Amino acid sequence: MSKVWFDHIGIACVSNEESEKFWRLMGFNRTGKEENAQQGVKILFMRGNDAPQPRLELLEPIAEDTPVGRFISKRGAGVQQLALATDDLTGLLDILKENNIRLINEEPLQGAGGSVISFIHPSSTGGVLVELVQKEP
Repeated sequence: MSKVWFDHIGIACVSNEESEKFWRLMGFNRTGKEENAQQGVKILFMRGNDAPQPRLELLEPIAEDTPVGRFISKRGAGVQQLALATDDLTGLLDILKENNIRLINEEPLQGAGGSVISFIHPSSTGGVLVELVQKEP
């Protein structure tokens, strides 16, 4: 069985810079930023003082017709997904498929920081969009 651990919480934001102000007051610091054109999102990475995990990812949509843009249009800004890291994304996806877990992506996609990712549909998780992440596949 694949190892799984908390990686980050993705927060949909109208503006990463505006949202960052609150998280800085709470003791989180910016650790990087990047744009993922495939997912249509600008990502601002943050980590709490002396806290290895989980990180925060502030997610600002590049356009309204992106997954995060549609999320904000329907639900407003807020927690968009919970991300779990694994050491074997392909193996974990196989197990989930065998157990009839509904996947949004049956094949991994390119994620932030050179990772590969896949999403599990909220209908299989009790209403939470779950992102699976494998660093350096």
